[in-house]
Amino acid sequence: MVKLKHLLSVLCCVAFFTGAVAQTDCGLRNTCFKDGEKLTFRVYYNLNFVWINAGNVHMNVIADELNGHKVHHITGDGKTAKSYEWVYKVKDKYETYIDRETMLPLRFVRNVNEGGFKINQDVKFNQRKGEALSNKMMYPIPHCTQDVLSAIYFARNIDYSKYQPGDKIPFTLFLDDKVYSLYIKYIGKEEIHTKMGRYKAIKIAPLLIEGTIFKGGEKMLVWITDDDNHLPLRVDSPILVGSIKVDLIDYENLRNPFEGHEKEAEGE
Repeated sequence: MVKLKHLLSVLCCVAFFTGAVAQTDCGLRNTCFKDGEKLTFRVYYNLNFVWINAGNVHMNVIADELNGHKVHHITGDGKTAKSYEWVYKVKDKYETYIDRETMLPLRFVRNVNEGGFKINQDVKFNQRKGEALSNKMMYPIPHCTQDVLSAIYFARNIDYSKYQPGDKIPFTLFLDDKVYSLYIKYIGKEEIHTKMGRYKAIKIAPLLIEGTIFKGGEKMLVWITDDDNHLPLRVDSPILVGSIKVDLIDYENLRNPFEGHEKEAEGE
């Protein structure tokens, strides 16, 4: 079985599709989320047609200040399901501080503990100067660069109706001290059924970076709600061994009304 240590990274792959608008729509006004919003996702791993509950990820938005700037302090916490902690215990936390005016990240923090292997990263962005200070090293970055967590919330404010099926939208992402130039392909709209209900959704496919668990190319599919919230509903992607699925399973304190079927309870 593929190691479950990439649990939160699996969810952060959502950023590879949502960050796609960073180059073309920098500085949009936030209309899709508010402080106090909480989203919960479940990560499933599939091997030989058997779906396994790998763990949960919780994402929260908090009102905060950073160096005199009013920010959305967003946290992403991921851990393995209790039934699989004996196989590989994961406790990851990602944080981003997004300037409320520009919707660009000012700081990104990553604290990972994966079976005793730890990663601690602290990135400070100077968007005006085009610089990112990461672990005492300075890196040049293009204008409107996002981190993997800020990109999710930035892109929820994009008007996808501006794009036609097949359009490719370039974007820039700073990850692991490298700048990546990627794109997203807008596929169109369709209805999707999850355990929470049936929803009208926007369907997209990102260009992925081939790496530890993901295959490169456009094989990942993502669905977000076709409403004023633009909630990520599902991510579906092959990986080097098997495939993964990430589903939204709970939400609180949404900014806009959310139309859909009644939420269904799901066991751990």
